Amino acid sequence: MYLGIDLGTSEVKLLLMEDNGNVAATTGVALTVSRPKAQWSEQDPGQWWDATCAAIRQLRASHGEALAAVRAIGLSGQMHGAVLLDAGDRVLRPAILWNDGRSHLECAELLEREPRLPEITGNLAMPGFTAPKLAWVRKHEPEIFARTASVLLPKDYLRFKLTGEKVSEMSDAAGTLWLDVGQRDWSDAMLEATGLSRAHMPRLVEGSASSGLLRSEIAQEWGMREDVIVAGGGGDNAASAVGIGATRPGDGFLSLGTSGVLFVVTDRLRANPESAVHAFCHALPGRWHQMSVMLSAASCLAWVTRATGAVSEAALLPEVESLPAEALDAAPLFLPYLSGERTPHNDPHAQGVFFGLGHDTSRAALTYAVLEGVAFGLLDGLDALRAAGTDVTTLSLVGGGARSTYWSQLLADVLDVAIVTHHESSAGAALGAARLAALADGRIEEQVCPRLAVAHRLGPNRERHAALKTRHARFQALYRHLRPVFGHGAQGANEQRG
Repeated sequence: MYLGIDLGTSEVKLLLMEDNGNVAATTGVALTVSRPKAQWSEQDPGQWWDATCAAIRQLRASHGEALAAVRAIGLSGQMHGAVLLDAGDRVLRPAILWNDGRSHLECAELLEREPRLPEITGNLAMPGFTAPKLAWVRKHEPEIFARTASVLLPKDYLRFKLTGEKVSEMSDAAGTLWLDVGQRDWSDAMLEATGLSRAHMPRLVEGSASSGLLRSEIAQEWGMREDVIVAGGGGDNAASAVGIGATRPGDGFLSLGTSGVLFVVTDRLRANPESAVHAFCHALPGRWHQMSVMLSAASCLAWVTRATGAVSEAALLPEVESLPAEALDAAPLFLPYLSGERTPHNDPHAQGVFFGLGHDTSRAALTYAVLEGVAFGLLDGLDALRAAGTDVTTLSLVGGGARSTYWSQLLADVLDVAIVTHHESSAGAALGAARLAALADGRIEEQVCPRLAVAHRLGPNRERHAALKTRHARFQALYRHLRPVFGHGAQGANEQRG
C-alpha cells in the first residue's frame, strides 16, 4: 500500500493506493484561510498538521489494516507558501499563501536587485511566488525576518513533522524564485537578492526519490510500520500530472476549476516569461513543464449564473446547448478577466467585459459568451506555450468544468486539440503523491504511472474552429483596445482613494 497526502488550501486529502494502482480509500479534513487585511491570505501551519492527523485517524478507523501495510508516503501541496521557522524550529508567523497579493512592490524591487531573475528562474516575479513574500517580511517585519533560520514550503513543513528532515523537491522549489530551474539547484544570486542563503533552504531531492523515513513516534501513533519511506513528492499541479499519467514530453492536461491551468510536460526548460508562462521542474527526474494560468475559468460560469438569476449552472447549460448555430456567431464577446489575468497578459488591472449586447441578447447567449471567452483565454495561454516551442495534440480535461460535454467540445474546437476526460481524474494530486511514493519505494515508472483510462474523447470540429478563429481575433482586439482604459480606471480609483 502507498499513501498520498495532498495539502490543499481548503482541505487536506489522503488517498490509499494499492500495489496494483487501484485507489483503496480517500478521506479529507477541511482547512480555513485567514484574510486579516485586503489582499492577504494566510494559514496556521499547525492547522495543516492537526488536519493531517485527523484524516489519518479517519483512515485508521476505516482501513486500519491497509494503513498498517503502507510502505511509502508521498506528499503534494499548494505551492509558493512561506513557512518561517526560527533556530529552534518554531513557526514564527502564519504562513503567507500562494494567493496572497501584498508583495507587488517587492516583485519590482527583486528584479532591480537581480536583473537576471527571468533568465535564472524561467519566470516573471509575481506576488504569488515565495521570494517576494520574504522580501515583504524583510521590509515590514524585520524582527521576524532576522529570527528566520529556515524557510519551508507548505507540504515540506508536513514532511518536517513526519521525518524531522528539512527537504524540498524540484517542482515545488521551482515556484519560489530561488531555484535555478534549468540547473535544478538553488540560485545563490536569487537568495542573496532576498537577503537569504543556502543555509535557510531545505535540501533538494527529486520528487520520486526518498527524502527520509517516518519518525518512529509518528509511525506508532498512526499504526504504521517504522520503515516507511517519505518521497520527495510534488507541487500540486506536477503531482496531478503524475496522477493523470502526464509524464512524457508533450503530455498535458487542462484544469478547468476556479482558475484555469494548461500544463504541458517538456524535455528541457522552455521559458517564455515575457508572456507570463510559468516554466517549472516536473516532479520526475530530467523533465520540466510549462504552465499557462488564467485567474478566472469555471468561476466565470458561477458568476454569470448568479448574475442572470439562474437556478444553477446545471440548469443554465441546457439553455446554451439549445442555441442555434447562427446565434453563436452573433453572441456577445466576453473578456473573462474577473480577477485580472496572468498568462499571457500579466495584467492585474484587466476586468471582465461583455461586448456586443443588444435588446435581443438572451441569458443563454450571455452564458455562451462566457464559456467561449474562457476558452479564448485558454487559447491565448496555449499560444504562449507554443511561442516557447511547445505544442500538444491532446489534452486531458480535469476540474469541475470537465463535467460539461458541451464546454469540453467547445474547448476542443477553440484550441484545435483533442480533449479527453477520465473517470478517476478527481483523485488528482493525492493519487500522484501516492504514485511518487511507489517510485521512491523502487517501483518502475512505466508500471506505476500509466495514463488514466479515457472516459470520453472529443476531437475538434474543423469548420467550427474556423468560425471561432474569427471571433478569437475580435476577442484579442477588444483586450488590446481596452487595456489602456483598465489601467487608467485603476489609477483613477487609487487617486480617489488617496
